[in-house]
Formats: sequence, C-alpha cells, structure tokens
Amino acid sequence: MEAKILDGKALALKILGDLKKEIASFKKKPTLALVLVGNNPSSKIYIKQKILACKKISLNYKFLHFENISQNDLEKKILELNQDENIDGIMVQLPLPDNLDTFQIQQLIDPQKDVDGFGPTNLAYVFLGKPKIIPATPKGILELLDYYNLNLEGKLATVVGRSNIVGKPLSLLLLQRNATVICTHSKTKDLARFTKLADFLFVAVGKPKFITQDMVKPRAVVVDVGINKTSEGKIVGDVDFENVKKVASFITPVPGGVGPLTVASLLSNTIYAYKLRNGLY
Repeated sequence: MEAKILDGKALALKILGDLKKEIASFKKKPTLALVLVGNNPSSKIYIKQKILACKKISLNYKFLHFENISQNDLEKKILELNQDENIDGIMVQLPLPDNLDTFQIQQLIDPQKDVDGFGPTNLAYVFLGKPKIIPATPKGILELLDYYNLNLEGKLATVVGRSNIVGKPLSLLLLQRNATVICTHSKTKDLARFTKLADFLFVAVGKPKFITQDMVKPRAVVVDVGINKTSEGKIVGDVDFENVKKVASFITPVPGGVGPLTVASLLSNTIYAYKLRNGLY
C-alpha cells in the first residue's frame, strides 16, 4: 500500500485563513519587514511567495531591497527597524552575500521581532525547552504532524542535516516531543544504517533524490524539506518520492509539502510577535 500524502499546501491554506480572520479582529494591522540583499534568483522567488501570502491575509508588509549594501549600513537599517514602532516582525532573506556577516545581522534583530526565530535569544529558548518564536520550517513540520495526528512520543526520529535553520532546531523540538533523536550530517558514516532505524525520517540536505527506497524503514513517516531544481527544470525534494512512497506510511510531496508551511509559519510568527508586543498574550 502506498504512503498517504502529508498535504502541507492544504494545511497552509487553513492556517492562512485562520490568520486572516485574526488580523481582521485587530484594531491595527501588523506589519512585517522583509529584507532582501542582492539578486539571488531563489531568494527573489521566496520573497515573492512571502509578499503574496501577506497580501492574501491582509497583513501589511514593508519590502526593503538592497542590491549592494555594506555590513555597517545593513546593521544600521536593522537597528532602525528595531526602533520602528510600526514594524512588528523583521525577516532577513538568506543566504546573505558573502561580504556580510549573517550571524551578526541575526543577533542584532530585536528578539521580539525575530519572526524567523534564527537569532541566538530565540534559539536559546528552543534549547531550554521554552520556545517562544520557533524557526518557521521546524514549526511547520510539527504542525503538519499534529494535523495528521502523528505522535512522536517513544518513536525513533532521524534527522538528516544539521543546519541552524532546520536540522538543529528540529532535533531539539523532536526531543521535546519525547522522540529519541538521531541527528546525522555530511560526516556521518553509513548514513543508511541510521535512516533505516527511523520511525520518523526528516531530510534537509539540498541534494535531489538523495534518500532512496532502500534507506527507509517500512511504514516510516518521511518528511522531505528539500527543494531542488533538476537540469530539466523540475522541482524535486531530497527524497526519491516515487519509490520511497511505496514503502513509507506517510510522506510529504515536493512541491506542496513543507514549503507552503514555512511561509504560513513565518506569518503566524509575525502575528505572535504582534500580540506579544501589544500585550495580547
């Protein structure tokens, strides 16, 4: 029996619909600052998706695009956004150009406006088991599992990838759900040994069709975070979807799985930040 599809797109639409209703109840609309540096084609696509989502739910946004900017000037701009009472959330699109210090920029963002959840303060809250603003992709993944009533407690979860954006925070959040977690990475020897143990397999490495059918435990839940473009221009994930779905119990498609939930979670974090700043919690 083929795996059931974890439909992230449908859940994202539901989340956005709920957010739109919530925004309509506010006296003042929240505002999200979207910062793009350079002209990375993928970054421009991601920013466009976020702007479209803002429009869809009537969330105000301020788009700042700098083709070239120095570290010092970008830091000044972040500090200005921190001080601006009309800005509720700040998102800096990654990756930044090589001449800029990403960590320094992230740690400058006011933790209450850090809607990506990448700053050291919000990541520390995740580490301590008291998360406030959760990084958007891990947050979306957990909401997807909850939506399909997939319980992590007592299960073995393998995370492939250890980025600060997905792998590390996701591993910590899975621990908080009482899963037994194995975090693997590019230096892991015999990766398949660990992926085949997993009741829940999470993959975020940026390599098309990297996880094959023989690397997956029968009836595992497979969550594919990857978004890759093939030489033919097709969008595929890090998992060989067509073959892995023959052995998994649940699987996310690419596109239409985790991606839409990342955007929805970012906007959800913006509403949370707005409510936090306005004493609505």
